[in-house]
Amino acid sequence: MSIAAISRDSPYSHAEYSKRLWLDFPLLSDWNAEAVRAFGVSQELDGMADSPVRSAFVVDAGGVIRFSKRYADSQVPDADELAAACRALSAV
Repeated sequence: MSIAAISRDSPYSHAEYSKRLWLDFPLLSDWNAEAVRAFGVSQELDGMADSPVRSAFVVDAGGVIRFSKRYADSQVPDADELAAACRALSAV
């Protein structure tokens, strides 16, 4: 199993953020909003098209989405809930 995070931020900001937090998984840049549109989480926000809705996905090795959840902009995804979804996937 592997973990990755993705956002519309630049690869350069991801490198700095990852270094500051000592992250041991990749932060991927969706600079062109391809993933935002593909995952169906695109919205217009403050006049900007293709701003992502805060969301989390668990995708299996075959590329099938097994868990997804949208969050309010003020919410932080629940790490315990995501870990449980990952454990459930590995039990299949």
